[in-house]
This record gives sequence, structure tokens and C-alpha cells, in this order.
Amino acid sequence: MRSSLARFALARLGIASLFVLVVAASAFLLVQLAPGDATTDLFLNRVDQPAIDAARHRLGLDQPVAAQLAHWVGGLARFDLGQSSKFGAPVAGLLANRLANTASLAALALLMALVGIPLGILTGARPRGLLARVVSVVSVALVCCPPIVGTLALLFFGAATGWLSVAPDHLMLPALALALPLAAMLERLQSQAVAQAMRAPDIVAAAARGIPAWRLIWLHAGRHALRSVLGVSGIVIATLFSGSVAVETMTAWPGLGRLMLDALSGRDLYLVAGCAMAGAAMVAAGNLIADLLRAASDPRVVRA
Repeated sequence: MRSSLARFALARLGIASLFVLVVAASAFLLVQLAPGDATTDLFLNRVDQPAIDAARHRLGLDQPVAAQLAHWVGGLARFDLGQSSKFGAPVAGLLANRLANTASLAALALLMALVGIPLGILTGARPRGLLARVVSVVSVALVCCPPIVGTLALLFFGAATGWLSVAPDHLMLPALALALPLAAMLERLQSQAVAQAMRAPDIVAAAARGIPAWRLIWLHAGRHALRSVLGVSGIVIATLFSGSVAVETMTAWPGLGRLMLDALSGRDLYLVAGCAMAGAAMVAAGNLIADLLRAASDPRVVRA
């Protein structure tokens, strides 16, 4: 069993590495296909053509696209992500600080969103109760609410009441903007899974044997339903990071999303590719952890 799990982990690690490389290379090529480059602002400011040509040569933009891509991929082997044309600093250094900020935001939001799992167990075990009716309405509303609208509502609430700081360096507001829809999604998934688990033959048989209701709900049905939630945890993690771009921009949180926006606006080729690679690496790491948790909880995943 341990050897099978090790092979499963290595296979998933290889797929994750390939995913990160493909996403980063695709971002690199897409920036190349977009009109303009890092010297476009110089042209708009009527800088002399020799100065623009010198800047393009210094940044390597006068080389063919294939040569630029090969040079960038070769740098990856040396952990060199290139030089940012917008900030004039190594991309790796810029990513390190912003990646830590995004990771802390995502970790806090995910930790807060986990409240949806016990709520889902309660609402799934008693689907006709008052708590289930109230929570389900709120969850559906939060799931359907776009991240931009939810963030604007929290910004208005924080500015009007003072209960939430709207300052750029405060973490709670952007974390809540990410956590609330995720918690609602987890609650809906867990609630449906628990409701189905409570009708399973083994749960019905356990209830007939006189096992207490709390044990049936929290141990048997909850554990059984958690596998379904783990099955979509990769989508949840991807949703977390995709939503962080809009949330970080609107709340001025200095994370990876803000850095990506600055890189795109400045047509910073290497910084865009580095941001894409860092974001893909975080998504791939989350999916890898989710796959390993699923494999540990259900051996059938490894055999599949």
C-alpha cells in the first residue's frame, strides 16, 4: 500500500510540475502575442528611436520569440526568472515577498472558510430544520455573488461602521471577501453529501443498532461525506487563487494578484511569466495536497 501511495504521489508530482511549466510558458507566449512591449511607454513619450532600440536590445526584446523562450527556460534551471523591466529588479525577489502575502491571505481565508464543513454537517443531518433553511439561503446568495460585488459590500460595510479596516495593509477584509463564498460553497457541498450519507444502508443499519445520533452524524456520516468534499477541493483551491486577483486589486493588498496586474499594465514579459508560474505552483500544490488526502482516506483512488 505504501509503495502504491508513493507511486501515486510521484505521478501527481510530475503532472503538477508539467502543469506549472505549461502555464508559465503559455503566459510568456501570450504576452509576446499581445500588441506592444515593455518599450511602448517610451514610444508614447516620444523618446528617440535609438534609445528605444537600445532598451529593446538590453531587455532582449529584439530577439526572436523562440530564442527568448529558450533563454527563459534555460534560466529556470538556474532558478533565474529574469529581470523585471518595470521595477528593474530580479523577478524572483519581487515574487518572494508578494507570494508570501498571497499565501498568508489564502491560508487565513481557507482557515475561515472551513467553518462551512461543520455547518454543512448540521444542515445536511437536519435538512428541514430552521438552521438549515436559514443557512442554505445565505449560502446560495454568497455562492452566486461575484467576488467584486462581495468585496465592494465589505468595503462599504467597513467604511460605514469602522468594524473592518479598509487600510491596504490590513488582512481581515480581503480574507473575509475570499472566505465567505468559499465557506458557502463548502457548506452546500458538505450538506448534500451528508444528506446522501444519512440514507446510506450502513448508516441506516448503524442507527437500527442503537448508535447515538451525534455519533452517526459527526463520525460516520461526516467522515463518509468528507470524501466528496475532498474530491472537489482542487476546484475550491483554484477558486481561492483566481478570486484573490480581484480582491487584492480592490483592497490594495500587496499580493501576487496586484503584482500580476502591474506586470500586465507594464507589459513586463518576465514578471508576467513569473507571476503565472507562481500562481500555477500554488494551485498545483493545493491540488497535490488534496489528491494525497483523498488517497489516504480512500485507497480506491490509488488503485484507479
